[in-house]
Amino acid sequence: MKRRDEAPIWWGAPKKFTTENTDRKVSWLELFYDLVYVIAISRITHHLTGHFDLSTLVEYLYFFPLIFWGWLNGSLYHDLHGAEGLRTRLMTLWQMMIVAALVITLDSDPGKRVFNITIVLLIMQLYITYQWWSVGIYDKAHRRLNKPWTVIYLLSFILMVSTFFVQEFWMRILFFSALLLNYLPPFLLHWLRRSAARSLSLSSSMSERLGLFTIIIFGEVIVGVVNGMSALQDLSFPLWINFALSVSIVFALWWIFFTLVSDRDCKKGILYSSILEILYIPTLMALAIIGISFDQFFEAAINDTHHFEQLIRIFGICLGIFLAGITTMSFLLHYPTYSEKFRRQTRQILSIGLLSVIFITNSGRHLELMTYLALVLVVLLLMIAILNYRWYSLQAKRSEREQSAQSS
Repeated sequence: MKRRDEAPIWWGAPKKFTTENTDRKVSWLELFYDLVYVIAISRITHHLTGHFDLSTLVEYLYFFPLIFWGWLNGSLYHDLHGAEGLRTRLMTLWQMMIVAALVITLDSDPGKRVFNITIVLLIMQLYITYQWWSVGIYDKAHRRLNKPWTVIYLLSFILMVSTFFVQEFWMRILFFSALLLNYLPPFLLHWLRRSAARSLSLSSSMSERLGLFTIIIFGEVIVGVVNGMSALQDLSFPLWINFALSVSIVFALWWIFFTLVSDRDCKKGILYSSILEILYIPTLMALAIIGISFDQFFEAAINDTHHFEQLIRIFGICLGIFLAGITTMSFLLHYPTYSEKFRRQTRQILSIGLLSVIFITNSGRHLELMTYLALVLVVLLLMIAILNYRWYSLQAKRSEREQSAQSS
């Protein structure tokens, strides 16, 4: 008689999470899976662009972490348990369909919008709960570790069901409470099974996936610049200068982020990994709102002085949050022992850059857009130049020490 935890080869039982594959590359299925999240992020970002008010911002503050949570669970599942076979492909397909359905409901009839969104969220919540629970059918060792996920995700499901029976004010509180609960399981596992939790770390392939998700957001920022320019009828030479400065700022932010964060491994342990994943949320949300600012910068600078000053303030705050996010992430990343001094210098440079951006924003709200963008770009380029100088100086000194040690 076939045991319950066995499965046909064509079906493909989930890979055991204890299986190590240090050379694993991101699969085509994972890249295809990411495409639906490109659409989801694009939709909520463009919705905020068209309705930039407090109510829509609160909605954005909910949906962005929710979409990131869905993407993160699917990505971690594939990283830990993805296998060659029909089951992994079907699990990916179903989640893609759910996220696509969520995107559709965001623009549904206003009278039924909340109901439609809630139904899809309940399906998504229940499906992701099943996703983690079902691994225990095939892998007994996983059963003792997936309980925090199963129990807490079901509690979140119950909270979301209860939104049908309360007023709008309490509905939002329950939705945000359920969202916070969804990020709790790794911390609960760390508290309950500390020894097991310390052995679970963010893989290099998962770090690459986080980098790919970040690229999605950078793409939205570039779209913001392009849309902002496309909305103008008279494309004068100064506007093209603003365009060049804007794209250069985005490129500089990409340079800083991927140099300092995405090429580094996270410290070992599920606690460090989970905190790093959560830090991506405010960092990338700030980056996305920078894209929204670019979308409206060019026209507001010409036609609406008050709105332009508001955008400058929002842009500066979000740029500061983005740099602060990178600074905080550096505490969770592994650096070689010989570069500990460089890490401290990196934090100092990022902090000085952050303060410089805040100073320029507060004192330069009455500046022309070109002047403001040029000053911000100068700050970012100086940061890049100093960071590169410090790093290559460190590498040169290390190389000299190694050569002298070999010669002696």
